[in-house]
Amino acid sequence: MTAAFLYGGAGILLFALGLWSLLVHEPLLRKLIALNIMGAGVFHVFIAVAHRGDGTPPDPVPHALVLTGIVVAVSATALALALHNRLEQDASDSAQSTSTSTAGLLSGLSISPQSDIIRHE
Repeated sequence: MTAAFLYGGAGILLFALGLWSLLVHEPLLRKLIALNIMGAGVFHVFIAVAHRGDGTPPDPVPHALVLTGIVVAVSATALALALHNRLEQDASDSAQSTSTSTAGLLSGLSISPQSDIIRHE
């Protein structure tokens, strides 16, 4: 077995594992990790494709594509993590503001025992 087959097989295995994880897990963070694993699988396949044989040097174009892809993947992951963090922060802020605004709204109301009329104080 040559190194190209090992890299190609590992790439296909990583891609399949990432795809399975993407489909099975619901949390966004796990889906993001699954996408990164799938990307690593694609990078492995590109490196395997670059192999020309034992005596010849590898093709430099797939290597350049992999390096560019790594930079893009890291940047996209950082952006996705920042957006995920912002979504969680907004969700917790809206949950807190909803509970405090409801409590504040209800604290200003009182029911008169004589007439059962709700008054705003």
